[in-house]
Amino acid sequence: MTRTPALFVGHGSPMNTLEDNRFTRSWREFGQSLERPRAILAISAHWYINATAVTSMSRPRVIHDFYGFPQELAEFDYPVEGSPEVARRVAEVVDPVWVGLDDETWGIDHGTWSVLAHMFPDADVPVVQLAIDASKPLDYHLDLGARLSSLRDEGVLILGSGNVVHNLRAIAWRSPDQGFDWAERFDRDAHSVMTSHPDQLGELVASDDFRLAVPTPDHFLPLAYLAGLAAHDSSTVTTLVEGCTMGSLSMSAYVVS
Repeated sequence: MTRTPALFVGHGSPMNTLEDNRFTRSWREFGQSLERPRAILAISAHWYINATAVTSMSRPRVIHDFYGFPQELAEFDYPVEGSPEVARRVAEVVDPVWVGLDDETWGIDHGTWSVLAHMFPDADVPVVQLAIDASKPLDYHLDLGARLSSLRDEGVLILGSGNVVHNLRAIAWRSPDQGFDWAERFDRDAHSVMTSHPDQLGELVASDDFRLAVPTPDHFLPLAYLAGLAAHDSSTVTTLVEGCTMGSLSMSAYVVS
């Protein structure tokens, strides 16, 4: 089997689930270009807890972790299967890092299904989701990403879903196609790091724009998993799509091949 690529996606608003735009089209085209993976390991910004865990149920519930959106979105279903086998394999490959097997607490949240609804609209690829440990530093997540590398040789697509720039307090609703200067600048800096020396992702913390671009780490950390994986494998990182929206969100996406 050809080595399965990995992907980081800026998932943005839950409304991207229902919309057809240049970002969702890029996700759909990427999914169509792939040899069907055995399973997907999703690392979503929205499962952000004080532990490292992986969903291990056979049928994960679809979590609607938002409010104030149309009823159609609240009722959206993505009836995908889980994979206890792949969940156990995740725990094995990162050893001695401990990963708990979660067979009842979580499921798949909109950071995962809003993207997969376009990539695999038939919900026919099993999905497990990895929690982001909020108590750990950036280096922990880079290292964990590197440890997941061997899953790519087993047909598992690793998907990081967050946003390089994610500042909801600064949203500019009337600017759907552009970002603030600081958002665009930080997005470009992240692009430079990811495509040239992903092992140095931590350099971005020293950026003058970091405080505005990353007011909380939850949406940024999925990128660290892909950076760690890319650095470990000396992989080529290419841009799937790029750009900011609503002033303070980056929708940039990267492929690790």
